[in-house]
Amino acid sequence: MKLWQKNYNVNKDIEAFTVGNDYLLDQKLVKYDCLASIAHAKMLGKIKVLKKQEVVKLVNALKQIINLQSAGKFNIKQQDEDCHTAIENFLVNKLGNIGKKIHTARSRNDQVLVALRLYEKYELVETKQLLSALKKALIAVIKKHGSIQIPGYTHMQKAMPSSIKMWLGSFVYAIDDDIQQLNATLKLIDQSPLGSAAGFGVPVFDINKKYTAKQLGFSKSMQSMYSQMSRGKFEANIINVMTQVMVTLNKLATDMIMFSMKEFGYISLPKQFCTGSSIMPQKKNPDVLELVRAKYSVVLGEEFKVKSMVSNLISGYNRDLQLTKEPLMNSIEITKQCVKIMVLIVNGTELTKENKENCKKAMTPELYATEEAYKLVKKGMSFRDAYQKIGEKYK
Repeated sequence: MKLWQKNYNVNKDIEAFTVGNDYLLDQKLVKYDCLASIAHAKMLGKIKVLKKQEVVKLVNALKQIINLQSAGKFNIKQQDEDCHTAIENFLVNKLGNIGKKIHTARSRNDQVLVALRLYEKYELVETKQLLSALKKALIAVIKKHGSIQIPGYTHMQKAMPSSIKMWLGSFVYAIDDDIQQLNATLKLIDQSPLGSAAGFGVPVFDINKKYTAKQLGFSKSMQSMYSQMSRGKFEANIINVMTQVMVTLNKLATDMIMFSMKEFGYISLPKQFCTGSSIMPQKKNPDVLELVRAKYSVVLGEEFKVKSMVSNLISGYNRDLQLTKEPLMNSIEITKQCVKIMVLIVNGTELTKENKENCKKAMTPELYATEEAYKLVKKGMSFRDAYQKIGEKYK
């Protein structure tokens, strides 16, 4: 039975269209919906809507669902629509009338929102941990090979001397900023929407929003109407952070593709990380890096999707917002997957004897032109005259 079920059946085509693939996506939300429902049940007990024994039975059944889902044994069917309906149906089948009480003083709107917020908080923390692993991998390469000089480039042309330390160190700083943005987003979404119901609060019952917020580890509860307005707004913010992470990976992947080319040969990618050609026997292609580079554009596209969906909607809940869930989940999964891949690649990147020789050969005289000009300035020549003089040398 659906949470909104009336005394009629909806057209099957309409039902399939409105459900979409939520019943598949929601496997990721089962645990979080159960945790929120546990907090809600305890709150209902606290305000005497549920008896102590009813709370105990609901909590135990919800923990059972978490264990079933963890073991891959909790299935959400298309007719369930989503995890929220599947969970309540399980409670009703197991506990009868007690299971029917779980939705007291709650709407599917705040139920969905709080599950999403818990999922988002967990995923952002996991993304931070993965970025820390990538930072650690970069620092390990810097410690081993940081002193090796390589050319620095502007406009795809040799510019000034650089080094492995300077090159990879720039990505360490980029990751630090990405983590800082993740922290800011975590702070933003650290607000519990539970108790906002459909966006206008709960009549009759004197619910305790602060209690459920604390139970779920949120720093505060949200104003009811803003809870619904935040859906899509917070998701766009999260995807934007994923985009920032992906642009860091995009640039690192692009550099590694170029520096591993035979024409450069500054680094070597292990052959286990490369794929071959169906026609050219000699090829070892950096396909994995090319895909990481391209997936930045995929995540960027998901950000545009969400930002477009949430515009021009009146305040309050609109069904359009259902479609922000998939771009959000896609963006998080793609970003996490790409960070994991880059950790593997950075840890496996080699600087062989041949690579080091190539780096040394690449340090050609024009890279020191600015240094030569400054030496003349130090002797008393104006910079403009020194610039012209050295420029003549490298015509």
